[in-house]
Amino acid sequence: MDKSRYSITDLAGEFEVTSRTIRFYEDKGLISPLREGTSRIYSRSDRARLKLILRGRRLGFSLEDIKKMMDLYDPTEESSEQLKYTLQKCEEQLVKLKVQRDDINEAIEELEDSISDLATHLKNGAPLASRPVKKLA
Repeated sequence: MDKSRYSITDLAGEFEVTSRTIRFYEDKGLISPLREGTSRIYSRSDRARLKLILRGRRLGFSLEDIKKMMDLYDPTEESSEQLKYTLQKCEEQLVKLKVQRDDINEAIEELEDSISDLATHLKNGAPLASRPVKKLA
């Protein structure tokens, strides 16, 4: 799709989001389409920004962080401030995601143990109370 103008329907279909989602990002000042009457006309830049917003959200960044990352971009300069800020936020997010992954892995192990215990109980017909009780905390 090599176009210079996009409708909200074009972008919603391409990125598999609702029109309401796109309008929400517009309301937050993340994208700024032109208006032709009551229609919104999105540029290549708006499309690129929407792609970055959706990627940032998928990675767990806040809209505030995404906006700051995009606002720091200056095509006429080196943009080292943007790169430093983005690097810092990426490193912070990676730490958060690794902690979440560890928490999820622990929860999975606990569920697997519980499933195994319950299946054994059902198979053997032994009363659940006869087993040692695991403490949750």
